Amino acid sequence: MPKSTRVGEASDRWGDFETVALPHLESLFRLALWLERDRTTAEDLVQETFAQALQSFHRFEPGTNCRAWLVSILQHLRSNRRRTLARQPQLSDVGDLEEQLAETLAYEPPTPEGISEEEVLQALKKLPASFQEAIVLADVEQFSYKEIAEILGIPLGTVMSRLHRARKLLRTELAGYANARGIGLAATRAVSS
Repeated sequence: MPKSTRVGEASDRWGDFETVALPHLESLFRLALWLERDRTTAEDLVQETFAQALQSFHRFEPGTNCRAWLVSILQHLRSNRRRTLARQPQLSDVGDLEEQLAETLAYEPPTPEGISEEEVLQALKKLPASFQEAIVLADVEQFSYKEIAEILGIPLGTVMSRLHRARKLLRTELAGYANARGIGLAATRAVSS
């Protein structure tokens, strides 16, 4: 009888996992594709994420944000991969870069209108990876600051400063696109006349 109970528990666990976690598959794949910029790597990362999530589904607390839990697993696996491949930058280098960027950004231009999605994506790709992650998790995936801090394993204050700096950099980059197309100049002329 204990064997059939274990089988029943396993099928119940799979059914719960299927109901709660699998609806987030497409969202996780989109995020992984954005982060990795390689379809095969993103597919592998999502597959590993769901395999690990299934194995540790007994630790998931029903009623909490399953998508955030899955993204945390994805981010953890991604970080481990990067560390293993020695592609992860030193934290001091990232911190120094953030400080240098903060010092050079005195002017904060408004976000221009009339910019295409492709131009926004191109501008976003020019940001440092840590800033991209913060923007994508907050503004695209709609996670709270607290959830982002848990997902990335960083303090809440770091999330807020990265988002502030990332948005400031993104506005500056988008202003360049707008000026190149004459959007910013037309708005300036209209205000001054």
